Amino acid sequence: MDEVRPDPDQLLARVEAEEARAKRGRLRIFFGASAGVGKTYAMLEAARSLRSSGTDVVVGYVEPHGRVETERLLEGLERLPTLSINYRGIVRQEFDLDAALQRRPAILLVDELAHSNLVGGEPAPRHPKRWQDVEELLDAGITVWTTVNVQHLESLNDLVAQITGVRQRETLPDRFFNDANDIELIDLPPDDLLARLRAGKVYIPGEAATAVERFFRTPNLMALRELALRRVADRVEAAARAFPVDRTPARLAGDRVMVAVGPDEQAEQLVRAGKRLADALDSEWTVVYVETPALLRLSDSERNRRIDVLRLAESLGAETVTLDGPTAAATLLEYARTRNATRVIVGAPKRRSWRAWLRASTATQLLRHARGFDLTVIALPERIEAQRAPEARATVADSSPIRWARYGWALVTTLVCSAVAFALYPRFELANLVMVYLLGVTVAGLRFGRGPAVVSAILNVAAFDFFFVPPRFSFAVSDVQYLVTFSVMLTVALVIANLVASVRQQTRVAGARERRTALLYAMSRELAATRGISGMARVAVRHLAEVFQSKAVVLLPDADGKLRYPRDRPLDQSFRSADLAVAQWVADHSRQAGLGTDTLPAAIGLYMPLGDERQRLGVLAILPSNQRRVLLPEQRHLLETFAGQIGLALERARLAEVAEAASLAAERESLRNTLLASISHDLRTPLAVMAGAGSTLAEHGAKLDEGTRYSLARSIETKAREMSELVSNVLDLMRFESGQVILRRDWETLDDLVGTALQRVAARLSGHLVELRLAADLPPVYVDATLIAQMFANLFDNAAKYTPLGTHVWVSAAVDGPFVRVVVEDDGPGLPAGDPARLFDKFQRGNGEGTVVGVGLGLAICQAIVRAHGGEIEAQRRAGGGARFEVTLPTSETRP
Repeated sequence: MDEVRPDPDQLLARVEAEEARAKRGRLRIFFGASAGVGKTYAMLEAARSLRSSGTDVVVGYVEPHGRVETERLLEGLERLPTLSINYRGIVRQEFDLDAALQRRPAILLVDELAHSNLVGGEPAPRHPKRWQDVEELLDAGITVWTTVNVQHLESLNDLVAQITGVRQRETLPDRFFNDANDIELIDLPPDDLLARLRAGKVYIPGEAATAVERFFRTPNLMALRELALRRVADRVEAAARAFPVDRTPARLAGDRVMVAVGPDEQAEQLVRAGKRLADALDSEWTVVYVETPALLRLSDSERNRRIDVLRLAESLGAETVTLDGPTAAATLLEYARTRNATRVIVGAPKRRSWRAWLRASTATQLLRHARGFDLTVIALPERIEAQRAPEARATVADSSPIRWARYGWALVTTLVCSAVAFALYPRFELANLVMVYLLGVTVAGLRFGRGPAVVSAILNVAAFDFFFVPPRFSFAVSDVQYLVTFSVMLTVALVIANLVASVRQQTRVAGARERRTALLYAMSRELAATRGISGMARVAVRHLAEVFQSKAVVLLPDADGKLRYPRDRPLDQSFRSADLAVAQWVADHSRQAGLGTDTLPAAIGLYMPLGDERQRLGVLAILPSNQRRVLLPEQRHLLETFAGQIGLALERARLAEVAEAASLAAERESLRNTLLASISHDLRTPLAVMAGAGSTLAEHGAKLDEGTRYSLARSIETKAREMSELVSNVLDLMRFESGQVILRRDWETLDDLVGTALQRVAARLSGHLVELRLAADLPPVYVDATLIAQMFANLFDNAAKYTPLGTHVWVSAAVDGPFVRVVVEDDGPGLPAGDPARLFDKFQRGNGEGTVVGVGLGLAICQAIVRAHGGEIEAQRRAGGGARFEVTLPTSETRP
């Protein structure tokens, strides 16, 4: 049997997940059905047991609720000081997150996991929920023990409300509960709990009677106890499935649950029902919102409801998708087939009586056409059913204002159609005039929308009857058959108006999304063409401001990792008031914060990290003019895509800088090695000669004749001069490349410059025939005489080194525009094979490692001198054999 090899990507992801879990603190939850079952008591007892064994256990926050037993258990345990919060004129004591992070105990006790922090208090909390504080503690590697009741789980919120009649406002995401390392169920029978309540061990005596009457009733407690037991049992079953005996995937062909929601009051119930079903089936699940033309006409308050619904779905672990389509049913059917959904959840039909017969609801249409999946219809809770009528009236009252100008243009369209029909009437039949009016309805639908198009359809039928149907200029009809014509004409006009208006709405939505996609592509293309991190940041800000109608800024870290504002002049679209403290927190934790998030939600902008935990490149801060631009899930996903592209571009720029720095370092290292090798090679011979001559003079000087001593001394002098010139060449080139050379220009003649250079190398050129062909009328050149003389001397020195004795050397010159072109050529062996331009590179030698002294810097220095004067130098092969060098020198004070 073939062995199934594991997927390397899955293995890598598993290793990374295990590493992350190893760094993260452990979470232990004491879980109960309701208050009073003894969760805090059990947690404190376990903590005291560990404390006695030497474990560092600290109480971060525990609410005794006036219970004597709890107060006794707190004695002897270290307790962190609470944080005083001034909230609406009242000072409240809350958990101090920063104190816990600073103390860093081995185990920290934090009671009431689902508690809501006092958002709006002073100082403002970092997170709106306590479970988010606990999550930050876990990320810091601190183990946390906490307590929570079953009614606070988000997916059970609607069920608990139906059971108890009380909706819990403080909820906990199921994801966080499921990720707990240990869950300890604290169970107590309902009768025992009621006995503790009456004895005053749960609430103070004055509140106990009210609690029994409203919440602590035996049926409620039994139902909550069942929910808690089921939840723990589901967790045990999931843990068992995670370790199958045959080590094959636990779910080979799992279900896929799809939940269809709209902007109505049942949407949250559907999301929670989908979460429970997905957990029961151990399946993936998707929440789908279809934006139809009818939904596009809703008021902003109604459409904004989907923001909360889709964010709730994402917090429960769902994939959220927003689709566009002419009808919700057709779009959902197509998407269900595309994603291979096995179960679809929809809400109960909302239409009643004749409206349901006239237009079937989405649930009814799905039931008729469902193929390949099971359809689950969730009934409306009684409280929602009772609230539907007043909310429907409120929706009508809150709807967007009517644009009467469009209806006026619809009337104008009817008048224009009538005018055209009058012009055609004598020569065309009435059926052709009907087409004119139908064209008017089409134009009204395209230009002005559904309402004006319907008005235009009715007015067009009336105008056609009044102006053209006999008897004319009257609404009376002489032939009953025209009534059929009117009915068909009105029906066709209304259908056209509806279809055209729908197409208009869909075109607008599709056009907007196409523009966003085009802008994303444009930004990616411009980022790819931009060099430099600051330039990329400005490109990103400009595109983000255009797409999301917002202000933005890319905050980059300095050498110490602290974020700072860009040093360039800010753009008009720059978010100048971004909070650096919030941005620094985002950079340190690689998590979003600010507007629309669970961290620092009071901040006026949204802050998103660029890069990942391994490479933190910066933070993107964005301030939208309309919050829906970043709060809608599809808009948030688009923004995250933009942030991802910006992060990739910044990463590319950073890698380019690293590569460039590495290349420069390698080049410097290569240059250093080459320099050392060249100098060591060319210094070895002169040093050996000098050492030998000096040693001979020191040991046998008295025995040597005068001529021998003179010869040895002269060889020492000669070799010392060679070494001095070698070192001077190196230093001169370094001065030119560092820009430290200051030209002292003046007007000079070529005769003087060439003559000075020949005097310097007269001894070396004594065996060569030098001929000057310089015309007497050559203009003077504006140069630094010392440097140009050195340049000519290097050229003559090369001729002396690399050509045999008796070689002819010619120097000529001619005027070439604003330059004088000087030619130095010889009839020697010529240039080596290869590109002559390479001779001007550093450490390039004509004869390689020969007997000629030098490190290959002479021509490089010549090129640096000539270019500093604005000229050029070229090496060529002489036509008759030999080498040819052409140099251009300026004849004016203005540098070309």
